[in-house]
Amino acid sequence: MSRRSRERRARRTHPSKTFLRIVGVVLGVVLLLGVVGAATAVAAVNSWLQGLPDYTNPKAFELAQPTKIYSADGKLLAKLYLQNREVVPMSQMASDLVHGVIAVEDERYYQHGGVDPIGIVRAVFSTASGDRQGASTITQQYIRATILLDERTQMTLARKVREAYLAEEIQKTLSKDTILENYLNTVYFGEGAYGVEAASRTFFSRSAKDLALPQAALIAGLLQSPSRLDPYVNPTGAIARRKEVLGRMLYNKYITQADYAQAVDAPLALKRENQPLNGVYAAPYFVSHVKKLLQQQFSQGVVFNGGLTVYTTLDTRLQDFADAAATKRFKKTKDPMVALVSIDPRNGYVKAMVGGRDYAKNKFNFATQGYRQPGSSFKTFVLVTALQQGMPPSYQVDSNAPVTIPSKPKWTVNNDEGSGHGMMSLDSATWSSVNAVYARVAWALGIKKVAHTAKVMGIKTSLPNYPSIALGSVNCTPYEMASAYGTLATGGVHYDPVVITRVDDSSGNMIFKAQPHGTQAIKPSVAYAATKVLEGVINQGTGSAANINRPAAGKTGTSQSNRDLWFVGYTPQLVTSVWVGYPMERTVEIDGSKGFGGTVAAPIWAAFMSKALSGQSARNFASAPDPNYDASKFDIPVSDATKYAMSHRSTVTVYVYSSEPKGSVISKSTDKSTGTTTVTISKGPESSGGKKSGGKKSGGKGSGSAGSGGGSGNTTSTP
Repeated sequence: MSRRSRERRARRTHPSKTFLRIVGVVLGVVLLLGVVGAATAVAAVNSWLQGLPDYTNPKAFELAQPTKIYSADGKLLAKLYLQNREVVPMSQMASDLVHGVIAVEDERYYQHGGVDPIGIVRAVFSTASGDRQGASTITQQYIRATILLDERTQMTLARKVREAYLAEEIQKTLSKDTILENYLNTVYFGEGAYGVEAASRTFFSRSAKDLALPQAALIAGLLQSPSRLDPYVNPTGAIARRKEVLGRMLYNKYITQADYAQAVDAPLALKRENQPLNGVYAAPYFVSHVKKLLQQQFSQGVVFNGGLTVYTTLDTRLQDFADAAATKRFKKTKDPMVALVSIDPRNGYVKAMVGGRDYAKNKFNFATQGYRQPGSSFKTFVLVTALQQGMPPSYQVDSNAPVTIPSKPKWTVNNDEGSGHGMMSLDSATWSSVNAVYARVAWALGIKKVAHTAKVMGIKTSLPNYPSIALGSVNCTPYEMASAYGTLATGGVHYDPVVITRVDDSSGNMIFKAQPHGTQAIKPSVAYAATKVLEGVINQGTGSAANINRPAAGKTGTSQSNRDLWFVGYTPQLVTSVWVGYPMERTVEIDGSKGFGGTVAAPIWAAFMSKALSGQSARNFASAPDPNYDASKFDIPVSDATKYAMSHRSTVTVYVYSSEPKGSVISKSTDKSTGTTTVTISKGPESSGGKKSGGKKSGGKGSGSAGSGGGSGNTTSTP
């Protein structure tokens, strides 16, 4: 055993002068009462002082303090606490408040040690007579509220002796002012307020340093019985107790007669400080996620009592834009929910989060907990896999539907827009979000490869080996979809989402610091090639409502039966996912029509991103060489219907009057559904007596009119 341990044990087991002093007081009392003999009294005190807590441990008197959560721009987002307390130094407490507490609780505080012998005698007599009222000193009350908290309901002489002994002992290491300051920050004043700062804000909506005399006296008086004297419930009792406090302050010469006369008749003028729901001031869904992460890293006691200072990635300016974009269209209770997550893809910092419409009514966080089918927004992972394997964006794939994939069980896929458009390039199929093309491509690539791509890009959800995942059949959250798409914005480098940047303990020591680390999930060439294709979704495809007049890429998504509507998109600086749907899954209808990701989620995305990026210069995506494409590696089967259409294409020639020379080709177009090519040829200027007709048609299968370039099967359908 070390010397320090032996000394500590000696202080507990051989209390020396303190022990003798306590024994002397108790002995005198019991002899007066004639209860027991001197030897018995000494033995009793000795037994009562066994098993005392280690009052020499610096952590023994630590107070429960709220954890504070701050945004990246320094704004207080929330306080997490089990006890509403704000620790302040005595210099930040009104002197009238300090004097009022001393006057009414322990007027000889600065004259005696930790124990007032007269008070102990009075307490012993009270306990013996069945009147359980004590006269503990401030130091004893402090002991009872901290290291003897578990014994506070034991109204026995043994507890009072233990209190007295510990009160004497701690004065050997702590000054009177320090004990008083700690006491004033510890004790309960009612209405959930612990300590004078919380009490001042609870009853008068001001700091403890700004209390006027009547206010200070009222708060000081609450210590006697916080519940019974609660001024919100019992104003008459609170005023009467305030008068007693003022009287004791006058008696002890802390105030003058004039001060007393003015304060004793002052109105209560109560004003509770506005306290947000559960201590959350802003971004409640983001805060709920922060709280969850804290509890994964620290114990519940540390999170809610440890006085941590937590610094986060949230940008309150962007959060305001996100809230506004989410609620602009959907404000009513019957409207669908909106979830939005926005991340800086360059480091994974989560900048804004909307998890629902009203946290007070629904605390479920759809941004991080809402696992929903992403629909066609999951096709991006098929696209990336195809590019990685060497499939060029121009690769032609059969778009006709229905298509049956020979999986076990078989999987039949239809196109939302109808039967299809014949052969179609991979990039065109992305812009138009053609299911049949992506089902065929995913099956040819291998579903496991698609799942692997999604995983390395940031999808944390376990993905089954089902081909239907290619079209977004597996549930994902907006949080992970935003994270995964961010990998494309950074040239293939993935950063896991970061929410908490730093945590300090109650003493200001840093105990956690985020260290974002990027991993090269996919090649830069593949990321850039995918981005070029996804830019087309916005510029000429289903995501045109997401156009924000700067380089941006993304993908729409609509799940089965139009129950989940998505748009996930990015710029070099910001990646954002938007989901729209109902808590209880059902078809989303807007103004009587079924909703789609491109018509509902994309406008919300654009509204947010336009504001979020305002003031920042438009940036192009970092370019990279094309991947090593090799179309010969792929042999995706073509349906019989498409083969037939390709071999039976026809050309229709239309002759019209025009200013162009006679016989010249004015235009040529191909019907995407039939493969029929229409060629328009000039008849030259119309003569003065000529008929003003729209022209004449000729042709059929293999028709070869002048300038038609006709012939069977020599045209290609385009979307």
